[in-house]
Amino acid sequence: MAENDVDALLLSTGPDMPWLIGYEAMALERLTMLVVPKDDDAKLVIPAFEIARVADRPEFDIVGWNETEDPIKIVVEALGGSAGSKRASAKKLAIGDHTWSRFLVELNDEMPAVNWVAARSVVGPLRRVKSEDEIASLQRAADGVDRVAAALQSGEIELIGRSEAEVSAELGRRILAEGHRKVNFAIVASGPNAASPHHHAGDRIIGPNEVVLCDFGGTTTELDGGPGYCSDITRCVYTGKPPAEFTEAYETLFEAQARGVAAATVGRPAGEVDREARHVMDEGGIGEWFLHRLGHGIGVEAHEDPYLVEGNTEPLEAGNAFSIEPGFYIEGKWGARIEDIVVAGQDGPRSLNKADHNLAIVEA
Repeated sequence: MAENDVDALLLSTGPDMPWLIGYEAMALERLTMLVVPKDDDAKLVIPAFEIARVADRPEFDIVGWNETEDPIKIVVEALGGSAGSKRASAKKLAIGDHTWSRFLVELNDEMPAVNWVAARSVVGPLRRVKSEDEIASLQRAADGVDRVAAALQSGEIELIGRSEAEVSAELGRRILAEGHRKVNFAIVASGPNAASPHHHAGDRIIGPNEVVLCDFGGTTTELDGGPGYCSDITRCVYTGKPPAEFTEAYETLFEAQARGVAAATVGRPAGEVDREARHVMDEGGIGEWFLHRLGHGIGVEAHEDPYLVEGNTEPLEAGNAFSIEPGFYIEGKWGARIEDIVVAGQDGPRSLNKADHNLAIVEA
């Protein structure tokens, strides 16, 4: 906050508050807001009947508000203002990126002279560099979905004759059984549906001799009361013998994904990592069908900084965690993607996912 000349940080719904204090606010019309002044004690402004959900913590004061009170005015007072004064001592405030706009509008009405900035400018650089404990949490999450991927690749999870939605539901059950508290997504895209990168699993029945793209992940349960960390993996299975055209394209994809991982070194601009993998796709003749960025950061959110995309000149730092996930998508025909979570380190990039990257074949 001092570096950005921010007087206070205001966090409500979203991942920043649980990342800082281990408490996740419910997305309600009743305001919960963590007020973190630059030079004073933090205060958690919370509906009084929700206080029981907050574990005793010495790092901040708890200010409960009753149904007949205005929590906006309580937040203003916590910032050095007074009810009805339209003023607060704070001049520049960082507001949580996921805060409901209605609360920002009401806060601005009470403090019209305040300069508002996104909390990402304050919390982003901290969350972007993962500690060893956070990397260990990401590794546990990755290990869990690796085991689900292995069951998929071995044929233990049946595909042919089942709907995409049925397979997606089974992936979800297995994710939960592997220590995740919730499923974030379980994409199952078969045949021509695999050409849609974020296909929603539906009632299409998976048949023989087609590709099945599965992209799935969740958020883990943390035993110490801290925030859960996310998993994210994509693997492809072919239900029969793939044609040479698909096999050749997949071999190029395999090389591009490996090249992307190897390029993700500390100090390298994020956009250059994207470019390295994209070059392989272009050389292999399938670059025009690589439709999205190479990767996204991951942590307490499935998608967060840093983003590996052309134009991002920020250098990777030790402790950055992100996906490497090139893909090709040919509308009306097929698609494929390979995705791992990778951590940049002083000794080089480290893939957290170990599931087989080869195209898995199950008998038709």
